[in-house]
Amino acid sequence: MKSPKRQKKPRSPMQNLDIVSAFLMGLAGSGHCLAMCGGLAGAMGLHQSPARLLLYNCGRILSYMLAGAIVAGAILAVVQIHQQAMLVVRLGAGIMMILFALYLTRVWMLLTFLERGGAVLWRYLQPLTRHFPPNAAAPKLLIAGMLWGWLPCGLVYSALSWAALSGHPGYGALTMLAFGLGTLPSMLIFGMFSRTLGAFVRSQGFRWVAGGALFIYGVMTCWVALKQW
Repeated sequence: MKSPKRQKKPRSPMQNLDIVSAFLMGLAGSGHCLAMCGGLAGAMGLHQSPARLLLYNCGRILSYMLAGAIVAGAILAVVQIHQQAMLVVRLGAGIMMILFALYLTRVWMLLTFLERGGAVLWRYLQPLTRHFPPNAAAPKLLIAGMLWGWLPCGLVYSALSWAALSGHPGYGALTMLAFGLGTLPSMLIFGMFSRTLGAFVRSQGFRWVAGGALFIYGVMTCWVALKQW
């Protein structure tokens, strides 16, 4: 006798909101992206056509998606053992967003601690970038972008906490895709018109507006998690 097929659980409205939140986090964190990777993006823009610059950034987003799938898969394994763990993850995601808001506005730079941890992996990956120069063929350019995606970054780590909420590796990858798309406009435009955009998104006003919005949403997320406890 055949066992009935397990139906795929539909995404909840909260999970859909998490994807939107990841996109907005990438968009709001544009100034931080340019501070971390702006020099690299600007240098790339001097040597690349828009299509090649897009390919390079696609490699970066692919790495984000891979990381999102890994994190979501790990959390899924934990939740299958203890259902209450997802509320802990949601609370943690809210705290991470608050910490990133404080980091973005330079009120409290605690996330630099996580970046120092990520630098351990980057130490092994960075030497590989020498094999994939900006003038490399398209496949190597994509790989170069994928290596760039593992650059230690508090913003990426904050977004990964939202990917962890997705409950499935595929949705974790989708969440990080949304985040990557949020960062894409600034990185593409900066690669071609670095000075004008860079002055705006790195300005104190932009950082405080973006950081304030992320802080409020982080507090709301923590409140929802605590109410469901």
